[in-house]
Amino acid sequence: MNAKAEAKDSRLDLLKWLVVAALVVAGVVGNQYFSGEPILYRVIGLIVLAAIAAFVALQTAKGQLFFSLLKEARTEIRKVVWPTRQETTQTTLIVVAVVLVMALLLWGLDSLLGWLVSLIVG
Repeated sequence: MNAKAEAKDSRLDLLKWLVVAALVVAGVVGNQYFSGEPILYRVIGLIVLAAIAAFVALQTAKGQLFFSLLKEARTEIRKVVWPTRQETTQTTLIVVAVVLVMALLLWGLDSLLGWLVSLIVG
C-alpha cells in the first residue's frame, strides 16, 4: 500500500513541478510581452507569480525537504557567535599588515632575481 501511495505522490509531485515550470515560463514570457507597461506592474506580476510558484513547489516532497533545510539553517545561524566591531577591525588590520609584508618580500625577491638574471645574461 505504501508503494502505491509513494507512486501516486511521485506523479502528483511531477505534475506540481510542471505547474511551477509553467508559472516560471509564464512570468518570463509575460514580462517580455508586457515590456511596454510600467516596470512596477511587471515586478508586482512577477512577485505574485513567484509566490504562487513557491507555494506550489512547497507542496511537493522536495519542496518540504527544502523548507525544513531552511528552518535548520536559520537555527544554525542563530548559534553563530559573531565577532564584535573591535575584533573585526583588529583582524582586518592584521590581514592588511601581512599582505603588505608579503608584498614587500615578493617585491624584494623579484628585484633580487631580476638583478641576478641581468648579471648572468649581461
